[in-house]
Amino acid sequence: MRRSYVAGNWKMNLDRQGARSLAAAVREHVTARTRADVALFPPFVYLADVVQVIAGASIRVGGQNLCDQGVGAFTGEISAAMLSDVGARVALIGHSERRHVYAEGDAAVQRKVARALAGALEVMLCVGETLGERESGRTEEIVRTQLSAALQGVAARDLARIALAYEPVWAIGTGRNATPDQAQAVHAYLRGLIGGLYDDGQAERLRILYGGSVKPDNAKQLMGMADIDGVLVGGASLQPEAFCAILDSGK
Repeated sequence: MRRSYVAGNWKMNLDRQGARSLAAAVREHVTARTRADVALFPPFVYLADVVQVIAGASIRVGGQNLCDQGVGAFTGEISAAMLSDVGARVALIGHSERRHVYAEGDAAVQRKVARALAGALEVMLCVGETLGERESGRTEEIVRTQLSAALQGVAARDLARIALAYEPVWAIGTGRNATPDQAQAVHAYLRGLIGGLYDDGQAERLRILYGGSVKPDNAKQLMGMADIDGVLVGGASLQPEAFCAILDSGK
């Protein structure tokens, strides 16, 4: 059975003290009781603080993005080596806000996945369709294109360092969310794609999270579906009580 994986994406929120306080609350809860693997994605400037606060706890800390280059004259960018240097273990890549607000295409996502893996980081890879794409019946086409492009050149041995997150763009920050059945259908499709790209064993081991207006009142039902192995939480991850309740919803 795949162990549940719950991740909190703090986006561009909080100040330094708020980040430390939130990390401390999650650390206390995880230390006391949790059945899930946990990851926190604070803003870059608070990464070192959060790493310090959660030291000794079984919590991953990650960057919300990373540069597709290793080093050099790339103003404003953060490299895989820099993330590792401050204690980050994972990179969030292909989030819908990066794709749709900052126009990061499939080629850029693929380069970032390769760069993260080469830098000994784990990857949380996001895929998902817009409302228009869903309504036109293109959900499978979109996620297939995004997934196939992102994993181009990724060896089977490296797949163990990747988790997927299906996040329908129309459900992020909107208060809407895919029904458990809708999410399950896409998760099962993604698992089948992994089986075709690699093999059935790799597909069964891969964890696939759902992201999109996840809250305590829907997390348990979502994670109760056969192919939904966790959740990528946005706004609710900024509220200690809500996020900890979601942590307790894991399998």
